[in-house]
Amino acid sequence: MKILEYKRAGFWRDLAGACRSDAAGAKVSAAVESVISKVRESGDAALEELTLKFDGARVPARKMRVSPAEIKSALAAVGSPDKKAIREAVACVKAYHAHTFPKNWRAKNPHGAVIGENFYPIGRVGLYVPGGHAPLVSTVVMTATLAKLAKCPEICVCTPPAPDGTLNPHILAALSIVGISEIYKIGGAQAIAAMALGTKTVKPVDKLFGPGNAYVVEAKRQLFGTVGVDLLPGPSEILVLADSSANPRFVASDMLSQAEHGSGREKIFLVTTSKKLVEDVRGLLPEMASSLSRSDALMRIIADGCVVALVPNLDAACEIANFVAPEHMELMVSSPEKLAPKIRTAGAILAGDYTPTVLGDFPAGRSHTLPTGRTGRFSGGLQLIDFMRRSSFVKYGKKSAARAAGVVGAFAAMERLDAHGSSLIQRLWQNGGR
Repeated sequence: MKILEYKRAGFWRDLAGACRSDAAGAKVSAAVESVISKVRESGDAALEELTLKFDGARVPARKMRVSPAEIKSALAAVGSPDKKAIREAVACVKAYHAHTFPKNWRAKNPHGAVIGENFYPIGRVGLYVPGGHAPLVSTVVMTATLAKLAKCPEICVCTPPAPDGTLNPHILAALSIVGISEIYKIGGAQAIAAMALGTKTVKPVDKLFGPGNAYVVEAKRQLFGTVGVDLLPGPSEILVLADSSANPRFVASDMLSQAEHGSGREKIFLVTTSKKLVEDVRGLLPEMASSLSRSDALMRIIADGCVVALVPNLDAACEIANFVAPEHMELMVSSPEKLAPKIRTAGAILAGDYTPTVLGDFPAGRSHTLPTGRTGRFSGGLQLIDFMRRSSFVKYGKKSAARAAGVVGAFAAMERLDAHGSSLIQRLWQNGGR
C-alpha cells in the first residue's frame, strides 16, 4: 500500500504512475496475432486445436455449438434461488435501460429541409463471457439483456469450456433466461477471432462485446475495424473517496472485493481527508481478509495495487478523482449527492455508505462493463445505444435546395471542388425539381 500526500512534491507524477496500466506486452500481442492467423487460415480446425491447447478440452467442431439438451440440463441443474436472482437482475437491467432508448426524430433546418435520425439494432452481435475460476454470470445479464432489449436480430455467445468439454451451468441458465440459444464452447482470443472472421461453424458478427483477460482484449484491439468492439477494458479499478464520516469497515470490505477479481493487476485507490480512517482501514484489511477464501491473493493485491491519497479537503479529492477517472467511484462522505456533480470522469458513481460496488455489478441495473485505465476521460460504460447504429436522414426540396445554393457554392469554391457545386446547380436549372 502506497501513501501519497497531496501537498508533497511529485504527488501528481506519482499518482500518474499509479494509474498507468501496461499495454499488452510484445509476448501477448504476438501470441494473439498467431491465434488470429490460425483461425483465419484454418477455421474450425484451428478452433479445435486451440481449445485443446488452452482449455484442455477436446471439442470437435460439430459439438462446439451448445445443444438444446445441454441448455435444458443446465437449467435443471441450477437451483431456484439462483434462477430467481438472475431473473431479478435481468428485470433491473431492463428497468434501467428502458430510460435510455434512442428515438427516431424529424425536424427542419434553416433552409426548410427535413432532417433527422433513424436508429436500428445492429444485425448480428457477438458476446464473450469469461469462464475460469470466476465464471461471470453477471456479464450475461449486463450484455445479453441489452442485446435483446435493442432487438438485435442475431446474437451469438462464446464462453470457454471446462476440460471435460462442458460449460458452466449458471452461464447457460442465464443465457437461456435472457433468451439466447446460439452459444459456442470457445474461449480466449480464438473465440474473438472466430466471431470476427467467421468459420464454417461460427458465422461472423458485426460487433463484439464483453470483457476478458489480456489475450481477449488484445484480440479485440487487433480485430477492431474488421468488426466493431465495445470497450477495451483493462484490470478492474475502484476509487473510494471518503471523509471522516466513512465507516472504515465498509471501506476495507470494498477494497477487498475489488482485489478479488483475480488478474493480479487490480487498482485500488483510497482518497480521503482523514488520517485516522487510513489507519483504521490498514488495521482492518488483514483481519477481514483472513476470513475470505482468497486471503493471501487479496492481501498481495492490496500491497501492490493500492494507493492512498491524503488530501486537505474534498475539492482536492474531486480533483484527484477526475484525474484518475476510475471504473468504479464510491462516495463515502457525509453529503454524497452534493459531491457527485463534481465527479465528471468516473465510469460509475456509487453514492453513500450503502451503495457498494457490488450493487452496481450485480442488481442495480446499469451495465458493469465500464471504462478503465483513465479512458473514462473520454468514454462511458456500455449502454443500449452501443447495440444500435444511427443513420442521419436529410430531404431537401427544390425551394430548400435553392436556399442552400449560396452556401454550397461558397464551400465548393473554397475547397476547389467545382463538381460538388455543379451537382446542385444541375438540379436547380431543371424545371422538374421537387
